[in-house]
Amino acid sequence: MNNRSARQDSAKASRAAQSTVEAELIDSQVVDENLLKRLLRRAGRSIAAPALEALEMMLDASTPAPARLTMMAALSYLLMPADLIPDVLPVAGFSDDLVALTAMMGIWNQHITPDIREKARRRLDRWFPYGR
Repeated sequence: MNNRSARQDSAKASRAAQSTVEAELIDSQVVDENLLKRLLRRAGRSIAAPALEALEMMLDASTPAPARLTMMAALSYLLMPADLIPDVLPVAGFSDDLVALTAMMGIWNQHITPDIREKARRRLDRWFPYGR
């Protein structure tokens, strides 16, 4: 394979990877609102507020695709029943969860906007009408 052919293949792979990352990762039709609502009502308003901010951030079109992907990966890891390091191990068991939370918080702080917070607050008020 010559250099030109290798560069063309590399450029094609790069464009394909970029278009994959830029693909819409999540939209409001994918989210089962009733299930999420039931879970968050059981958790309570104070837990629901940041969870809804994370959801609204992932749904917001202005949030970059890599940030959405990182948030979804971190949330998925935190919610899955199997861990790399079992939580029953003292201290070490939660270290992998801490890494996922740290990644989420870093992305959150960089991409949360007043508009996203307002959308989350409105949804929170609809789901918890008596908890203001």
